[in-house]
Amino acid sequence: MTQFQLQGIGVAPGIAIGRAQLIRRWEVTATGVLLADEESVRREVEQYQNAVSKSIEELEVLMDGQPAAMAEMLGVQIVILEDPQWEDDVLGRIVEDKKNAGDAVLEVMRKWMRQFREMEGEYFQEKDTDMEDIGRRMLKNLGRGEVTDDLLQDFDVILVAADLNPSDLISRDSSRVVGFATRAGGAMSHVAIVARSRGLAAVAGCGIELEPVADGDWLVLDGESGVVLVNPGPAVIEQYREKRKEQLAVSRSLRQIRDKAALTTDGTAIGLLANIGSIEDMEQALEQGAQGVGLLRTELLFMHSNSLPTEDEQFIFYKNILVRAAGRPVTIRTLDIGGDKALPYLPLPKEENPSLGYRAIRISLDRPDLFLTQVKAILRASALGLCRILLPMISSVEEVLRAKELIDEARKELVGRQLAFDPRIAVGIMIEVPAAALIADQLAEEVDFFSIGTNDLCQYTLAVDRMNEKIKALYDPFHPGLLRLIRYVIFEAQGHCIPVGMCGEMAGDPEATLLLLGMGLEEFSMNAVSIPVIKNIILHNSMEKARAVCDDLMGKGISGPL
Repeated sequence: MTQFQLQGIGVAPGIAIGRAQLIRRWEVTATGVLLADEESVRREVEQYQNAVSKSIEELEVLMDGQPAAMAEMLGVQIVILEDPQWEDDVLGRIVEDKKNAGDAVLEVMRKWMRQFREMEGEYFQEKDTDMEDIGRRMLKNLGRGEVTDDLLQDFDVILVAADLNPSDLISRDSSRVVGFATRAGGAMSHVAIVARSRGLAAVAGCGIELEPVADGDWLVLDGESGVVLVNPGPAVIEQYREKRKEQLAVSRSLRQIRDKAALTTDGTAIGLLANIGSIEDMEQALEQGAQGVGLLRTELLFMHSNSLPTEDEQFIFYKNILVRAAGRPVTIRTLDIGGDKALPYLPLPKEENPSLGYRAIRISLDRPDLFLTQVKAILRASALGLCRILLPMISSVEEVLRAKELIDEARKELVGRQLAFDPRIAVGIMIEVPAAALIADQLAEEVDFFSIGTNDLCQYTLAVDRMNEKIKALYDPFHPGLLRLIRYVIFEAQGHCIPVGMCGEMAGDPEATLLLLGMGLEEFSMNAVSIPVIKNIILHNSMEKARAVCDDLMGKGISGPL
């Protein structure tokens, strides 16, 4: 067997050793068969409806007993199948164009996939994947069968494919599948998130170099470095087995510090919180030892609904999370849609550059009805726990002042309705636009806290689209220009005596922990699974060492302004 090595993108940490199992997609084409009469149309409509029901039943079975992240992804597919627009598109082709159900589903699937591909942003790329998964399931249930891949017997298996959907992992024997390698994909794809939640090693973005891999080849995956070894020798396999044992030992030791406070060796307490989008995420955050929620992404509630959630629906959602937080702080970000996130029931104008367009706080201030409904729900929930309001994509003082006026308006309405809320609820802003970072001194006079969103701040500062494969190497969260902005924001927050945290990906990056501590960052909010790793670094280092690391990386005496 030919030996060779591939370099992809590590998207789920860990070492996987096993036999390759290729996942082959079946090719389906339209039959072109048209329906002859009204009776045929009636039968095809009935077959389509039966296929929808069966597909939903299958998805519900797959969801049963799955971790929250996986169940949520499959739930999105059910929402799409029940979407009136999807049904109208398919039934229109059957009833009006006299197409058979299979051809109609195939055509609508391809139409929606094409539309999502034309949109910018990772959210829409994942919608494209969801549509393909839905279409495959529907066509199978309409009798357009696909190739099945029985797992190799008596071996741990590593799935190999052009790309994978979450159901490709969920529907297979979890005791046998130990990892996957794909030609396409990235760290934030749905299937990568599933892999991390199931503890599977995964490498994506291997490119066409993955094509020579055959069924039964021995593979070794390193989900951190992105290395894939094909048919390595026994000595190399043994070396990686030892490395895997070491990783498992580290994982066990991290579980033992879950309930410890995040104190540096010289006694400085650091806040470690979680970024969440659902009550299930809240449960996972608590399991990992989170001290609260640094970012509740409210747009996920909106995305998983077929219409704008009412004030009461939002209140119940926020209330449930605050009650489960049991006194821990919960920071609720107001609706952050636009850019790479859209709502099917709230059409937004097509834009040449949506990341810089009509989104987040700009929509909220332009549509005060939406903003007031959400703020009233958050305020009502604040009576039940420790809650903060976070405003996204602020770029000027004027935006903050207008938002505060609307929040005051919401307060007055609740007083008139004799509904309880926390009158001292803190209002903060995301620092994710370079302009906001540069006027941090002015903004700090108007708000109660800062939360630095490094994902957008990095791409806007460096003029690098983080989802663009051709320039992804230029997306550098350690670029000196970005680090200076972060340091300045922290400096001004401290000077104005307001808390400052970080909720971007950098907060969960172990390589950045000491640097950020040395800058004076007080609160780190991240994906829950990263909390033990970051806590372990904090527990074994001092603030003195962190400040020395910061000085070494950025130059002596740079703790002041830009």
